[in-house]
Amino acid sequence: MYTINQVAQLFDISAHTLRFYDKEGLLPFVSRNKSGNRTFSDRDLEMIKLICCLKNTGMPIKEIKRYVDMFMHGIETAASRKQMMKDHRREVLRQIDDLKKNLNLIDLKITYYESDGIHST
Repeated sequence: MYTINQVAQLFDISAHTLRFYDKEGLLPFVSRNKSGNRTFSDRDLEMIKLICCLKNTGMPIKEIKRYVDMFMHGIETAASRKQMMKDHRREVLRQIDDLKKNLNLIDLKITYYESDGIHST
């Protein structure tokens, strides 16, 4: 079992963020010890890893909560969860494409400046 501070350190997030996720209903699977402190299992860490991934790739908290709620309902929601992941994957690929286009423009500017083109935008 892990403490909230250990989990925060593992995922390079704050304990405050984990408490916020819990308050928002993203961590209904986390248990508490007899002192009332959150305790995290290895299985909990896998779900937190996914939550962080989804958040880092732009999925809104509301949608992550919907995914977690479906997860908590078990295998009968597997097809819906799979579709959510496919939809989100498509969005992440779109973001990557946009970033590549922006990176190309930045690279062009760097090339321009390296060729002594000082007075352009």
